[in-house]
Amino acid sequence: MLIKIYPENPNPKEIDKVVKALQDGGLVIYPTDTVYAIGCDALNVRAVEHICRLKGVNPLKSNLSIICYDLSNLSEYAKVDNTAFKMMKKNLPGPFTFILPTSNELPKIYKNRKEVGIRVPDNNIIRTLVQALGNPVLTMSIRDEDEVMEYSTDPELIHEKYEDEVDIVIDGGYGGLEASTIVDCTCEPYEIIRQGKGKLN
Repeated sequence: MLIKIYPENPNPKEIDKVVKALQDGGLVIYPTDTVYAIGCDALNVRAVEHICRLKGVNPLKSNLSIICYDLSNLSEYAKVDNTAFKMMKKNLPGPFTFILPTSNELPKIYKNRKEVGIRVPDNNIIRTLVQALGNPVLTMSIRDEDEVMEYSTDPELIHEKYEDEVDIVIDGGYGGLEASTIVDCTCEPYEIIRQGKGKLN
């Protein structure tokens, strides 16, 4: 199902439809402040496993990332020291993924790696969804390096490609091509392990 949602003013009825799908363990494709991404309720392990299978990701070997509405509940999902928190506060919402040690609240599937990526995108649609869901959303970019660009930026083409694999594709306008900047906060000094769209302040 393709649902049009406007970033400036997300329609509560449409948001509710998507939240219901997420609560039922469904998979959703949505815009972020970087590229379009696929996600599910981050605390629903079966849905997380489903996305990992779909994307060919081994959760034992790969870092998983979650989207939070803001940093207020961060300590539920990750261990963060003052320096990292200040840096995140300065740069979020924005096109960054901060890698932190996981906390005890996250399901076991995240604990194999002992680390989790934290995203707070500067995108009203996904943040409204996360807020309405009340849980973070597991997130993975839909872009594959060898893919025709339009299939990861044009919502209608994304829907054409994924309609049999996901419950909802959100049309929030054209997506970007540049991924987030990844900052590893599990080591001192912090290290940028992928320079993407975000420039750290």
